[in-house]
Amino acid sequence: MINREIIRNKIVQLTYAYYLNGNKNIDTAEKELFFSLSKAYDLYNHLLSLIVAVTKEAQRRLEVTQGRAKREGTEEPSQKFAYNRFAIQLQENKALNEFISNQKTNWADTPVPGQLFEAIESSEIYQAYMASSEDSYDADRELWRKLYKTLIQENADLDNILEDQSLYWNDDKEIVDTFVLKTIKRFKEQNGAKEELLPEWDSDEEKEFARKLFRSAILNEVEYQHYMNEVSRNWDLSRLAYMDIVIMQIAIAEMMTFPNIPVSVTINEYVDIAKLYSTSRSGGYINGMLDAIARNLIKTNRLMKHMDPQKSKETAPTEVPAEGVAPVKMRHRKRIIKKDDEENNDNNE
Repeated sequence: MINREIIRNKIVQLTYAYYLNGNKNIDTAEKELFFSLSKAYDLYNHLLSLIVAVTKEAQRRLEVTQGRAKREGTEEPSQKFAYNRFAIQLQENKALNEFISNQKTNWADTPVPGQLFEAIESSEIYQAYMASSEDSYDADRELWRKLYKTLIQENADLDNILEDQSLYWNDDKEIVDTFVLKTIKRFKEQNGAKEELLPEWDSDEEKEFARKLFRSAILNEVEYQHYMNEVSRNWDLSRLAYMDIVIMQIAIAEMMTFPNIPVSVTINEYVDIAKLYSTSRSGGYINGMLDAIARNLIKTNRLMKHMDPQKSKETAPTEVPAEGVAPVKMRHRKRIIKKDDEENNDNNE
């Protein structure tokens, strides 16, 4: 599940923190990086377990209304939502139950399942589902896909609760949401409780990518900042927002360390990161700087990669976007969606 988008974001955060931390121990910092990445996978399981918690709340409330209906001799309520086949399959999932059993806290300790159930009952999606005559697993699964996208994926109150539950989750949810939606879409009824969830890591290659990128960015700091100075014209790096320097340093590390990743891919990824974490003008500035740095390294045979010819004579911008240390924006950020929701993580590169 942990892909390179998550890895790059975490490395930017942890590298920035590494330089702000007076005790610069790269081994300790690397352990923190991998712990932070593992927490992203915890969030994936935690969000899946929220569907289970809402379902259990629906079942609890159903029992109460059924008992009242029997006492009063009125029509008993529908069990359609409380015993939604997809939700029951997830409720019985062995891997998810193992995760839940190992957690110190769960959704039952919060008012979230009840609040979310009430929001669901009031939604048009729920009303249409309950009124429909269609009775199939596919319809049950599609209901939860729609509910998740509408009431969980875009839910600022839930985001705040998650941030309170873990400091590591305040910047992961928007990416992890896409993996939850992918999981819902891929569930098959015939797999029952043995349906596989997404693995924490797709391969050891991704782990190695994270380790090598992080270490290369930090251990080659002086060299990579020299590359920045070579194209920075008549001003020095001290005038830059500090986050911009960190982002460019990591981008250069990726260019130099991973020969199979095209320069254009690297530049695009870190321009997007700059738009999220640095100043409003940093994206365009970093785009020009990284383009100029890469071309200079290729021209001087220090980088063995190909770049398309320049479309204009202008490379690095002449104006610095900001001065001093830029604050790290880690809360309530809006991620740049490059592909459609749950489909955007089908390719991990």
